[in-house]
Amino acid sequence: MPVITIPEIHQVCKIALEKHGATPWIAESVAHAVAKNESRRNRICGLYYLQSYCEQLVSGRVSKDAEPVITLPKPGFVKVDAKYGFAQPAFTRALPSFVDAVQDNGIAALAIGHSHTCTSLGYFTEQLARKGFIAIGFTNSSPIVAPPGGKKRTIGTNPVAFSVPDGDGSIAMQFDQSTTVVALGKITMAKEAGEKIPEGWALDEHGNPTTEPEKALAGSLVSAGGYKGWGFGLMAEILTAGLTGGIASQFVKPLKATQGEPHDLGQFFLAIDPENSDVFFERFRQVADLVAQDEGTRLPGQSLTDLTEVDVPESLWHLALELSTGPSEN
Repeated sequence: MPVITIPEIHQVCKIALEKHGATPWIAESVAHAVAKNESRRNRICGLYYLQSYCEQLVSGRVSKDAEPVITLPKPGFVKVDAKYGFAQPAFTRALPSFVDAVQDNGIAALAIGHSHTCTSLGYFTEQLARKGFIAIGFTNSSPIVAPPGGKKRTIGTNPVAFSVPDGDGSIAMQFDQSTTVVALGKITMAKEAGEKIPEGWALDEHGNPTTEPEKALAGSLVSAGGYKGWGFGLMAEILTAGLTGGIASQFVKPLKATQGEPHDLGQFFLAIDPENSDVFFERFRQVADLVAQDEGTRLPGQSLTDLTEVDVPESLWHLALELSTGPSEN
């Protein structure tokens, strides 16, 4: 596999997005997110999505020039209408107002509605933690999860992300995970690679365990921890669909389909100023020390590092380069 630098990934993605119609500031925002995810080896939320972004820009499923509208209905609540554009630029535009709201109130919420899939939630909560805030993020997605004991897909993988600052401009702890045993992208990647999936990830359309990606995609994914993960998935669903203006998972069309209605999703964030408590960082260090008592144990995200270059499958990089030349004439 070729080794590609992160700045080169960023540049190729930005060019590809612009070639397919995105205005420069929007292309920059989305390309930055793709490159950041690649630097963390999170390919599902990186280059793996570039083709879909480009095709949907051309078809109009995502707006190429949306100007997010930001309002503050209440002092601690920032609301954004993404106008069916990408979530990343909507967040970028809202961030200054959100930071001000958290600083003024000690805690605030940010609700982004009518947006495209945000892919990696941790990309957003990390930015808030680097501003010095404890951050929690939620989103929903197309339906692929049935209630425990059921067969009808009702909600999406509905991830939750949590980031904690270290008090010095970096990240002390972070996790970003779907509320299912595995993210949907793992299933689709296994299908494309012609590989089976482990038992316990998914059920077929009859509610039986399956190791076949095709049957999993026709069936449903399993909630992490059964009813416990299902509860967290419902929490994410209610907060995002209920407070952002986006739609419920049940009505979201397949995220990577080229044609169709806009995603119309929502992302909901809570940010808390740790300075609300004069012992927050002291207590956090106590917990971190307890976690580290056994050799090899650590907090999630404790050792986040950005790679400067990554191995990229040749076919995927070739596709990115092709996309950077513009839409196909076929």
